[in-house]
Amino acid sequence: MLDIAFAMAPPPDGADPGGGSLLALLPPMIMMFLIFYFVLIRPQQKKQQESRKMLDDLKEGDNVITLSGIHGTIKKIKDETVMLQIADNVRVKINRSSIGNKRT
Repeated sequence: MLDIAFAMAPPPDGADPGGGSLLALLPPMIMMFLIFYFVLIRPQQKKQQESRKMLDDLKEGDNVITLSGIHGTIKKIKDETVMLQIADNVRVKINRSSIGNKRT
């Protein structure tokens, strides 16, 4: 019972009341940031870079799949638009950014 009374007593004058220093919190915060960077941020940046390179390398005659799942062949490329042939005598004008990947 006496232990509980000492535990509830206020700290003596001049003693640190318990909170850790800011310097002690710094290494765990740095480790958390590094984990987030290598697990989430870096892979996403690589994927965006590969996607941007694929969109820049498109040329007429490439077989592509749009983000909505439409398969077609590129007939014309302008700055931000692509004319995609999806069937005989059926052409669709789409944004370049809506192309998901290139079929080989």
